[in-house]
Amino acid sequence: MRIIKAKDYDDMSRKAAAIMASVITLKPDCTLGLATGSSPVGLYQNLIAAYERGELDFSKVSSINLDEYKGLSGDNDQSYRYFMNHNLFDHVNIDKNNTHVPNGLEPDSEKACADYNAIIHASKGIDIQLLGIGRNGHIGFNEPSDHFTAETHCVDLTESTIDANKRFFEKEEDVPRQAYTMGIKTIMEAKMVLMVACGADKADAIKGMVEGPVTPQVQASILQFHPNVVLVADEAALSKVTSI
Repeated sequence: MRIIKAKDYDDMSRKAAAIMASVITLKPDCTLGLATGSSPVGLYQNLIAAYERGELDFSKVSSINLDEYKGLSGDNDQSYRYFMNHNLFDHVNIDKNNTHVPNGLEPDSEKACADYNAIIHASKGIDIQLLGIGRNGHIGFNEPSDHFTAETHCVDLTESTIDANKRFFEKEEDVPRQAYTMGIKTIMEAKMVLMVACGADKADAIKGMVEGPVTPQVQASILQFHPNVVLVADEAALSKVTSI
């Protein structure tokens, strides 16, 4: 695992965006594994700026997102499809037919997951998977558990995740209690994993990911077994890591 220190959120965003931009430049028809949440917003802003400067071309790029809330339509301003459109897709020349997010309106969980797995299997493989990390060490919506789940599945969100996400909703009762998420096996099959982390509230999770035992109680710890992981994090998020 390669660790890149950043001074702050803006520095983290610039450094991480440069890594993703290099993948797009070197392989114009690459498949990006994308994430939502507050951590990658700055990265996306940097990619948009590079596109506007004429440095990046998204016309042949495909994308596969990590997750989506069950029960939300893509038009809902708290859905992850809406997030991706608003924060990246609407601002670059990507073909939205080549951008994929789980179908939050599919009530049949087995069908929703099977359909998304079929999309993933039909891709050429994810060239770079972007990840954030939850305070409890979750990646995607793979919450602490007694096992690692292989492929796309429906999860019950933990109280800590609901608490972390309630700031995006008018009231806590509006936060969905379930989500469809890419599984750990699929994440581990990505050719490269790029994680971004910022803030002292992520310090315990980052320490568990980097230095802790590999355990499904800290789902991100499985990344210790991936051959090509880059962690870009600020000083606060790295504050409890002793091996750097």
